[in-house]
Amino acid sequence: MEILEKLFKLHQNKTDPKTEILAGLTTFVTMAYIIFVNPTILSSTGMDFGALMVATCLSAAIGTLIMGLWANYPFALAPGMGLNAFFAFTVVLGMNVSWQAALTAVLIEGIIFILLTLTKFRETVVNEIPKNLKISISAGIGFFIAFIGFTGSKIIIQDPTTFLTLGNLRETTVLLSILGFTIMIVLQAYRVRGAILWGILAVTVLGMVLGIAEFPDRLFSMPPSLAPIAFKFDFSILTDPDFYIIMFTFLFTDFFDTVGTLVGVSSRADFLDEEGKLPRAREALMADAIATCAGAAMGTSTVTTYVESASGVEEGGRTGLTSVVVAGLFLLAIFISPIAAVIPEYATSPALIMVGIFMIQSLRDLDFETWTEVVPAVITILVMTFSYSIAEGIVWGIISYTVIKIGSGKFKDISLIMIFLSLIFLLKEIYL
Repeated sequence: MEILEKLFKLHQNKTDPKTEILAGLTTFVTMAYIIFVNPTILSSTGMDFGALMVATCLSAAIGTLIMGLWANYPFALAPGMGLNAFFAFTVVLGMNVSWQAALTAVLIEGIIFILLTLTKFRETVVNEIPKNLKISISAGIGFFIAFIGFTGSKIIIQDPTTFLTLGNLRETTVLLSILGFTIMIVLQAYRVRGAILWGILAVTVLGMVLGIAEFPDRLFSMPPSLAPIAFKFDFSILTDPDFYIIMFTFLFTDFFDTVGTLVGVSSRADFLDEEGKLPRAREALMADAIATCAGAAMGTSTVTTYVESASGVEEGGRTGLTSVVVAGLFLLAIFISPIAAVIPEYATSPALIMVGIFMIQSLRDLDFETWTEVVPAVITILVMTFSYSIAEGIVWGIISYTVIKIGSGKFKDISLIMIFLSLIFLLKEIYL
């Protein structure tokens, strides 16, 4: 207990080991889908599925462990969704680039991130984002992940006429998602610890009883070898001009996905100080950068901080002990993948809706009376949700904030870093 207190400062952060372990379990269960989804996406390039599963777990464990032990934050990392799709479908299959060359782009992106973090550039960006934009990023992520939860549960589906519409609410899996969400709400109302986790587990077991989810056929399995994909870099791609466009896209998307997640979840967890800055931001960003390099070496796409970390925060996770638990579970998942595989999307989707609602509550701190503050905030939220991109939401939030402040003559509200970022973003939108 003394060791844990010394490492994670549990008392100072008003938490205890039981709460942190429960939070870690909740975060892991909410994001465990990546163990199988990431290999499914990346294996479309010809990469070995089994090796990818091991690389996914190991890279997630390394990044999350660094986050927990060094930065002492309850954030989990893993190969990023969206970034893995860009890697597979746009770069490898679309641009006819080998997966070895694509991994090289990810490695160099990670090295650049390490350098940017050492120069405090990334830390400066995190801390220079205005308070109301930070609030809107938190709320925007809430809407974003709630939207993912609604579509993942099939409560909302695509429609060729109206783009989106209600799904078939009589389908068993949809009903189970609604039931899981209801269980979480009721347990939360009664202040039951682990409400989100219990809801996920209850729906998973019920799905097995109803025969729409399978019981695991075994508890343990030996992990496949990493040899087919580990350290398979192709540096000849450095002479191809397209390489730098690919690398910049990885760099840009990961940079602002990570910034958005750190700011959004930290705002919800009250980690930001009185000036709206994130203590130990440098350490948190370095964990992300090192994990990206480690992931590329093992054979997977960009590793980033996961927005699902918010589920553990909502369960009370406040220190790196939560992350250490998540990291341990990712290592364990290499051997118990048959158990992790049975957790269905209709069980985890309501958890995302629940967490989204928690994060949307940050809007109560938004300055609705100042027009030049509320408009960029709303733009951030809307773009983030409907473009399906945290990074794009931040981009257009910063651009609109800068333009509106300049247009209103409120030059004192704009920092040089905000002007610089706005110019870079506008150039990106015009030329890329």
